[in-house]
Amino acid sequence: MKKFLALVLCMIMAVSMVGAASAEGFSGEIKIWVAENTVEFTKAQVEAFKAANPDYAGMTVVIEPVGEGDAASNMLTDVEAGADIFGFAQDQLARLVAAGALIDVAPENAEIVAATNDAGSVSAVMMGDVMYAYPMTSDNGYFMYYDKSVVTDPTNLEAVLADCEKAGKSFYMEINSGWYQTAFFFGAGCTLTYSTDDAGNIVAMDCNYASENGVKALKSMIKLAQSPAFVNGSSASNATNLGAIVDGTWDAGVVKEMLGENYAAVKLPTVDGYQLGGFGGFKMLGVKPQTDEAKLAACDALALYLTSGEVQAARFDAVGWGPSNLEAQQSEGVQADVALSALASQLQYCIGQGQYPGEYWTLATGLGDDILADKYDAYTDAQLLEVLTTFQTTAGTYIAK
Repeated sequence: MKKFLALVLCMIMAVSMVGAASAEGFSGEIKIWVAENTVEFTKAQVEAFKAANPDYAGMTVVIEPVGEGDAASNMLTDVEAGADIFGFAQDQLARLVAAGALIDVAPENAEIVAATNDAGSVSAVMMGDVMYAYPMTSDNGYFMYYDKSVVTDPTNLEAVLADCEKAGKSFYMEINSGWYQTAFFFGAGCTLTYSTDDAGNIVAMDCNYASENGVKALKSMIKLAQSPAFVNGSSASNATNLGAIVDGTWDAGVVKEMLGENYAAVKLPTVDGYQLGGFGGFKMLGVKPQTDEAKLAACDALALYLTSGEVQAARFDAVGWGPSNLEAQQSEGVQADVALSALASQLQYCIGQGQYPGEYWTLATGLGDDILADKYDAYTDAQLLEVLTTFQTTAGTYIAK
């Protein structure tokens, strides 16, 4: 705790004393791209930053409404014409780094980021041992909603299913989806990621589904599908007789209305002795390379400030974006949000979703469909390993030749 507080103090000092990077500060122009619904919020935060940092009082900051998806595409098209600071989603990181659109985070800032943000978001801004962006949110992923009058132990999937079966209620999870399916494989210790070249082409795959851990994950899914309580699905609006569902924050209102005073949410449970994992979704701020060292120092200081705990908490209050900052996650507003708190807990066990070829999603759906059709119910471990070997080999054929 002492180290954490010391780093937070260092962050405050870094933000308020960034002028030390240049005796003259910086009085030129910086362009920032953010989502349209955060433009006015960002303007106000920039003014607060300038007021707290006299060396940058004369700096001109132009804030333009360019959403995360368009920002990445635009930067990849023309880095030089792009913004100096821009928001983007985690699945664009590799392409932006390859295109030279991101400069690595200064070591002193990287230490602050790593200490003050949740593990999932920190992992999402890293490539190897290098940090390339500042985490801004941890608010896209899945966790488990449940009926408190039905589920007595939400930490264990076997217990959840037993409670649902006993009460005649349903447990929903979409296991024929390449997004939800990773909860089992990644949780069991498997890996499936792709790497891209400068043009965004898939050029390499790291996958170990064809392994003992892969078989373990596949057997867990087969056992789940055999439960009388199991229903394949992830949309709360389509659910009936709900005991529990693996879903996201976008369905919080539907589930809350459905369950009333029995509404509850937690991270995903464990199954067969391991914690379910999966994909996480994160927004982040990137800084593009600069030839002017004073401007780079200003961009770094501003990006650090705009992703600080105080600003993340304020952004949640203003537009509802879930913070990645550990302190902001403990704010009264975030803690009162049952779904967002559950997601924050789950994201500790997730990886940021990178780029995946379209064929991967089709392949994963096929695997899930076979499970749902009871195709593998009588398979031996050796046969299941053959299934996963074929899956892994096929997934590798999507690499650009």
